[in-house]
Amino acid sequence: MPSRPTSTGAPDTARWLLRGRDGRLTAYARAGGGLLRWTEERPGGPAFSGPDFFEAPDLTYLTLAQGSDGYVHFLGRRERRDAAGEPVVEIMHSLQYQSGRPLMDWRSLGNPHTKRLDRAPSLGAPAAAVDAAGTVHVFVRDAIGSVRMRREGKGGRWEGWKDLKVRDTLDGMAALATSTGRVELLAPAGKATLRWAQESQGGELLRADDVPLAPAPGSGAALETGPDRLTYYAADALGDGVLAHRPADGGPPIPLGGAPGPGPTAAVRTTVDGHDCTVLAHRTAGGRPALAAFPTEDEEAGLWWAETGEPCLGAPSLALDARGRVVMAAIGLDGTLRLARQKAEPGLALEAWAAV
Repeated sequence: MPSRPTSTGAPDTARWLLRGRDGRLTAYARAGGGLLRWTEERPGGPAFSGPDFFEAPDLTYLTLAQGSDGYVHFLGRRERRDAAGEPVVEIMHSLQYQSGRPLMDWRSLGNPHTKRLDRAPSLGAPAAAVDAAGTVHVFVRDAIGSVRMRREGKGGRWEGWKDLKVRDTLDGMAALATSTGRVELLAPAGKATLRWAQESQGGELLRADDVPLAPAPGSGAALETGPDRLTYYAADALGDGVLAHRPADGGPPIPLGGAPGPGPTAAVRTTVDGHDCTVLAHRTAGGRPALAAFPTEDEEAGLWWAETGEPCLGAPSLALDARGRVVMAAIGLDGTLRLARQKAEPGLALEAWAAV
């Protein structure tokens, strides 16, 4: 009898616990040669089915993006060897239409370095966002530190790679579509975070003012904290904890403290005791999940970080279940999925962690 696959850690994103159109939560994790999926048996839980295993060989990086239609898009960086032993690097895409349904076949989106094949192996890690029309936007750092974009055009046909013509970007881009369908992209660089934004859904991405925040690569996350307004959260590259910045407001980054280790920041909005609040989570330098909450767009009101649960593999994730409760997920050191749901009481207290 084949052994049950074990997770090797969370995907390279904090958005790996997602709620489908039917209200069920689904968690995804890396595994040798592919990925694992756990799906709530009914909206609001608590029982999950799985893990189901899906093959995705040779992926060195995996991220996810979800559209308003509930479809989950999987973007990976695949590296393998050809018959001559030379490295072949390409961006891969797959899709899940509904909770609990199979993944579609993986499709190659290629590599933008088609004329300079010597540069192809240096392709970076992808990021993605899905606008309100369901158009997938894929971004990747190229070999010379520029950003390349490829998006799905009309009729499901993919446009070619477009060069956004910058230099010195790093891996760990954050992309998000707002409630109006606009896509924004934030790409970390050595001394700041570069930013692009659409003026309207389906438009061209235009270079916007830089975010004056030099993040630790891979730590950034964007959250819509007001109508068509994003806030960017990332760990400071110099080790001064989590920082927040709202491009629409300008000004310096706002320090939020914490002791984040490597990996992205998770962010979600919810109502706590009648107040609009933002909840953040990260994996600390000691390896445990940490959680904080504060009034949305009022970071200076103060917050404190509470470590919770046992050490985890990769970043924790946050989502709201069908009842509007905050759910925190982490992959334990033994490869199991672990969840903690918000208690049915005032405040933001979580129940005890439970292994799935």
